[in-house]
Amino acid sequence: MDDRTFGAVITEVPEEVRVRLSGDLNARADEALASTYTQVAALGPRRVSLDFGHVGYINSTGIALVVRLLADARRDGRTVRAFGLTEHYQEIFRITRLSDFMEIVEGDAA
Repeated sequence: MDDRTFGAVITEVPEEVRVRLSGDLNARADEALASTYTQVAALGPRRVSLDFGHVGYINSTGIALVVRLLADARRDGRTVRAFGLTEHYQEIFRITRLSDFMEIVEGDAA
């Protein structure tokens, strides 16, 4: 797996599940991100934190995948927050209004 291939590592911590995303978030990430959410949902957390600190690139399809994850989380009664976003992607999340549906934590640590 090269450093652009999408991946996710799930870690349970008190009161939430953290998901460290890596690689490119694009159409090739679809199945992996969906599978990741299924695994997270099985753990039953009330909050999910997405670590974007190792994501190199997010295109419009990647944004749509995040929207789907947010919709699934909302349906399941989970809150979502994101951290590790570059200033550029923080701005994109504001422009696309993703930030209306998730807490954006500035910096690398939640």
